[in-house]
Amino acid sequence: MELHNLKPAKGATHKEKRIGRGQASGTGGTAGKGHNGAKARAGNKEKRGFEGGQTPLQRRVPKRGFKNPHRVEYTSVNLDRLQEIVDKYKLTDLTLEALQSNGIIGKNEKIKILGRGELKSNVKITAHAISATAKQAIEEKGGSVNLV
Repeated sequence: MELHNLKPAKGATHKEKRIGRGQASGTGGTAGKGHNGAKARAGNKEKRGFEGGQTPLQRRVPKRGFKNPHRVEYTSVNLDRLQEIVDKYKLTDLTLEALQSNGIIGKNEKIKILGRGELKSNVKITAHAISATAKQAIEEKGGSVNLV
């Protein structure tokens, strides 16, 4: 088999009907586009969501609430998860770089330490935010918290 021998499988292709080539072709005159209207004209492209002049759904539905453009999203990490990380990787300093290199958080994520669970070892933690209960639990075990 070589390139000049290749051809499509039987029934895989069909000849395109030439539209707008006279009345005898069966698609002459209006070329299968019906009569008049924007869709019969060249260069027509309807906008996304266009409903033929009727007010589009996106404008009919009432708008609710407020999206704060300055909202800061945190990845939450609980104390029990921190204890798992300390046990697994044998860390005493939980810095952002250490958490990133071990795949716990992403490169640009901000983390917030939350107070669920129990911390058994004293560790130095660096985070962007921390809850009061988590801070209290860490300091009770002799650890320290550094906010970035």
